[in-house]
Amino acid sequence: MDRENCQKIKLLKLTELLRQETDEEHPLTTAAICRSLAGMGISCDRRTLAKDIALLNEQGFEVMWRWVGKEKGYYIEDRSFSVPELKILIDAVQAASFITQKKTAELIDKIADLGGSHRAEILKSNMVCFNTRKHSNETIYYNVGFLEDALQQQKKVAFRYFDLDENGKKVYRREGQPYTVEPVAMIFNEDNYYLMTYNAKHDGTANYRLDRMDRVEILDEPVSEKALSLRGGIGGFTEQAFKMYGGQTVELVLEFDDRLTGVIYDKFGEGTRLTRSGENRCTAAVKVQISPVFWGWLFQFAGQMKVLSPDWVTQAYRARAESVQE
Repeated sequence: MDRENCQKIKLLKLTELLRQETDEEHPLTTAAICRSLAGMGISCDRRTLAKDIALLNEQGFEVMWRWVGKEKGYYIEDRSFSVPELKILIDAVQAASFITQKKTAELIDKIADLGGSHRAEILKSNMVCFNTRKHSNETIYYNVGFLEDALQQQKKVAFRYFDLDENGKKVYRREGQPYTVEPVAMIFNEDNYYLMTYNAKHDGTANYRLDRMDRVEILDEPVSEKALSLRGGIGGFTEQAFKMYGGQTVELVLEFDDRLTGVIYDKFGEGTRLTRSGENRCTAAVKVQISPVFWGWLFQFAGQMKVLSPDWVTQAYRARAESVQE
């Protein structure tokens, strides 16, 4: 290997070493760096190391130093992610039910390593495994890859879709016949990942969970102009509560005990406008998709929350309450 390539490899390995093994609290001395590089088969001495560090700084890597005894100790202080940011990413991966236990462990290792070995040790030592509802479909990563490619290529996709029986075994819908759909977007919602699709037959959208898909493939058929146009309205769609569960979209007015203001903000967003309607009572106009999940959410606040309008939703709520008492 010629001298120029050797120098490039040396700088690459030096950068990797500093990023992975150092921070302000854990600098590496000149002697330690030379030993580490020698262990990789790379020749280095104090004089050439100083020049290499200077070259890295000229290129914007910001290699800092402080005295460690009587030696200079080098470290990289600025990183792409801080410890709090990495902690948030790790907890988000843990919270996502669609990521399997195996993939969760792999992703956590990769995220923690972004902070260097010392920060990775801190992050992992303080980690609490709090989500025991992880799904088991290991192909979801492949599904994400195929669907992202399909969205970029503006192509239709086909897949088998399944539920799980009482034994946790796959039961395919349509007796295993494939679904052919026009993908609009992938949406993360309440711990699950969904594919939003356009249905030309019903001129509407349908949603499918990625962890319930099997044998996903991209078809050599373009999606329709209508499917493409829907991509621009995803922002409005994601503002609707209970959006992944189907049902008619309705703007309704809720009246509730003012102790539930936090519940309303959590479900509909902190930008939701609340109006005082009486002593200890507030109202809010919100947009939801009427579905069994919506009714279940509403029933948990029986006596504390009610629907003021539209009338047909109010009547439907009363009918469901009466049916529960039968």
